[in-house]
Amino acid sequence: MAHQTIVCENGETIAYLRRGGKLPQILWLGGFKSDMGGTKARALDDWAATRGQAYLRFDYFGHGASSGAFADGTISRWLADALAVLDRLCEGPQVLVGSSMGAWIALLAAKARPQKVGGLLLIAPAVDFTEALIWARMNDEIRHDVMHNGFWVRPSRYGESPYPITRGLIEDGRKHLLLDGPIEIKVPVHIVQGMQDPDVPWEHATTLMERLSGNPVLTLIREGDHRLSSPAELARVEQALDRLLTEVGG
Repeated sequence: MAHQTIVCENGETIAYLRRGGKLPQILWLGGFKSDMGGTKARALDDWAATRGQAYLRFDYFGHGASSGAFADGTISRWLADALAVLDRLCEGPQVLVGSSMGAWIALLAAKARPQKVGGLLLIAPAVDFTEALIWARMNDEIRHDVMHNGFWVRPSRYGESPYPITRGLIEDGRKHLLLDGPIEIKVPVHIVQGMQDPDVPWEHATTLMERLSGNPVLTLIREGDHRLSSPAELARVEQALDRLLTEVGG
């Protein structure tokens, strides 16, 4: 499918792909430096097609086919993208599926637009990652680079080119931290987390469980890494999404 775009008030464009089907629609929220062509995003699109379920995926500012430079992105900017998609492309409550950073964006979106969200599936949820998983792991030299040079170039674990962690990203992330208190979410929440994840330790997911209101469900995959993209791991994600859709009446 060829992607479509929406134009934001600032002139930036958000690229998206939408598959029609029954409601509730599944809205995919990708991770940091990931785009809507990623393995999980495509696998869930195929799964939704098999079910006849509506499915929408998009690229944040500076990602994939959307406009903008990645280095200029922040949590505020990417949350604004998600809210624009919810407001302009989504009718009725959505099931948000957030992967890594996308899980943080999904929770923030659910708090900002509660009427638009019927359930959440959070995969390797990197909630508060700018502070808890990046800044907290930096040594003094790297922190100096970020604060005085404006960025630090971080090596990638996944064979991609190194990428910048900017002062703007770190400072903006502090406006959106969730794990320092209760997280009031009034819809069903399911979490899938690998226990061999070097980027988001499984204990981070249990901390999130403790902060969430209601009765969230956590699935731990003992041999799972951060990507959770093997056929067996994708099957576990799809099973969790199937249970969530049943719970919300989809």
